[in-house]
Amino acid sequence: MGGALFITGTDTGVGKTFFTCALAAYLKASGYKVGVMKPAETGCIDQGGQLYAEDAEFLQQASGSEQPIEQVCPYRLPEPLAPSIAAERAGVEISIDHLLNCLDDIKSAHDITLVEGAGGLLVPLLPSYTFADFAGVAKLPLIVVAANKLGAINHLLLTLEQASYKGLLTVGYVLNQLESEPSLAAQTNREVLAGLTGVRCLGEVPFVSPVGSDEAQILELFERELDLRAIDSVLKK
Repeated sequence: MGGALFITGTDTGVGKTFFTCALAAYLKASGYKVGVMKPAETGCIDQGGQLYAEDAEFLQQASGSEQPIEQVCPYRLPEPLAPSIAAERAGVEISIDHLLNCLDDIKSAHDITLVEGAGGLLVPLLPSYTFADFAGVAKLPLIVVAANKLGAINHLLLTLEQASYKGLLTVGYVLNQLESEPSLAAQTNREVLAGLTGVRCLGEVPFVSPVGSDEAQILELFERELDLRAIDSVLKK
């Protein structure tokens, strides 16, 4: 059975899905069999009577995984809310045991599995059960994605502190540039953070335009900008 990583963010909209997809494609190109999982996705659109999980579909395409979408994304919910309340409003009961069984099936078929959360680490899957709790039960080390902008320092340090409090291992964090012109904060965040936390910065992801960027360019960017040696311990080849 291969290892797994949990990809979380400091907030929603920080580029977590982009990073996870790019990491999946990078690992696949490096010769690994890559599994992916999105335990719950909200804001899914009804397509022909079926809820379409866009992020989970992106993950599956990037990784090349052939696992059924019912395992990749066991809970697909229509309203764009935290999974706990979206499930309640949809009359769906989220089972942690079912999620863990799906994860085990995916891990058994791959060298490494990337599990992407929804929003930040403390977003609830159940009314009193967060993604941090799930990562702990599943024994998943973390990579934290932060939007590289003003406010990133506080948001990232709070996430890292909560992960430590929960007993989670954070292998590193990534600063993701969401704007074409980096702000002064974006230019200085990495240096400031280095003096405030012992958690490793895996690198800074420059702005990538959604138009005109192909997979080869993104893979080259990952090779150049990120130090992914920290995840070697969870890779099986």
